[in-house]
Amino acid sequence: MGDIGNCAGELRGALDRQREAFLSEGPPSLAVRRNRIDRLLALVLDNTDALVEATAADYGSRSKSAALFAEILGMISVIEHTRAELPTWMKTATLMRAARLIGLRAEVEPSPLGVVGVIGPWNFPVNLVVLPAAAAFAAGNRVMIKMSETTSQTADLMGDLAPRYFDSSELTVVTGGADVAVAFSNLPFDHLFFTGSPAIGALVQQAAARNLVPVTLELGGKNPVVVSPEADMRRAAGRIAAGRLVNGGQVCVCPDYVFVPEDRVDTFVEVAKRTWRNMFPTIVDNPDYCASVNPANFARVVGLVEDARDKGARVDAVCPAGESLPDTLSRKIAPTLVRDVADDMRLAQEEIFGPVLVVRGYRRLADAVDYINRRPAPLVAYWYGPDDADFRTFVRTTRSGGVARNDFAAQMIPSAAPFGGVGRSGMGAYHGKAGFDTFSHHRSVVGSDLPFSITGRAAMPFTGPMRVGANLALRRARTRTRRRLGRAPKRMT
Repeated sequence: MGDIGNCAGELRGALDRQREAFLSEGPPSLAVRRNRIDRLLALVLDNTDALVEATAADYGSRSKSAALFAEILGMISVIEHTRAELPTWMKTATLMRAARLIGLRAEVEPSPLGVVGVIGPWNFPVNLVVLPAAAAFAAGNRVMIKMSETTSQTADLMGDLAPRYFDSSELTVVTGGADVAVAFSNLPFDHLFFTGSPAIGALVQQAAARNLVPVTLELGGKNPVVVSPEADMRRAAGRIAAGRLVNGGQVCVCPDYVFVPEDRVDTFVEVAKRTWRNMFPTIVDNPDYCASVNPANFARVVGLVEDARDKGARVDAVCPAGESLPDTLSRKIAPTLVRDVADDMRLAQEEIFGPVLVVRGYRRLADAVDYINRRPAPLVAYWYGPDDADFRTFVRTTRSGGVARNDFAAQMIPSAAPFGGVGRSGMGAYHGKAGFDTFSHHRSVVGSDLPFSITGRAAMPFTGPMRVGANLALRRARTRTRRRLGRAPKRMT
């Protein structure tokens, strides 16, 4: 279904049709779930060229090769892993196996929730709605997707394509502006999945809470990088610089600021600038250099840099000879390094989401870790250097959605690895079994064929033998606990 308009009644009608179909047909079989996943993948693969063209048109300038890798190819392995593992994930888990011999049977059964709502972002408008939809299908749900209005051509194309592959009772694609998004987030889904900024995520969560709808929020944050004193500085600087420019820096897992040993900052800056010059000898007319998605984001990023400059930061923009950047017409901003950033600068407080990297020097690793820990938990924390004791201390003492070492977005390489944030960078996770679990309810099913009631002992009347048994059990529990505490160190932190 395409744009179903601004009417909340139409949205509610679409939801009701899906819920009625879910209730009448019951939990789908493995074959049905796989078929839905296959049709979703076919929707993307049959129309890859058109989808890539649409995203490039929405941005104005976006590498079609990069979009092919990030939007399309990047999702295939995750979906194929889900499809392959689904028979195992769907199995009922048996508990207390030995108790079956005496007539007590206990199981945990993964069951679908019903209808899942997915609100997609503009930075990867295909990938970041298809992946959660595939996970929701795997768990046996119906899906409604609200496409981002910022990438309207991609949204319209997805709205046109969906009915060719799905009945609207299985998958509904909704397009439209902010008013439609608000109405969508107020629907009484069985689960609501959102990818976007923390500010909008908070509004989505508030709307969902009115209907007690559980949410998964995939947000962003200021992702830190720590370059170890033992790192190959030239390799690290080149990789970090390249990672910062993926999709023009408009990626929730892009490095935002980097800590470099104080005596090696100049080397880092030199290599990063040379990396950018080699990557992009031209920018304004270069179709592979990603533009800001719209004038508002362009102005916001430019404003962040100007605010820092005005307050005393050192700004190094890598601008090709003969070009004037930032360029309002193309919405392109030169790759930029910023040093001497103070906490009162907006650049230190806001997620950049553009081709700008903050560089900070450090003397002790503990100082870098302390700085990271005093700020909201990021979606990913990066480390460049060997897997040594310092790295393991970094992993143990910091808090983030994931950790990547020596490569951009390395935490997303394994298809089975959960992906999600923590704290302000999100709640909940998907990819692999985490996605199946997110969109499932794990229901306990316990039955007894015993000639007596186990739990009936908690009801009146309480006999003398029952009281004796309760006191004996309590005494044993106290003894065990005291023994454990007696073996523990006197003071533990």
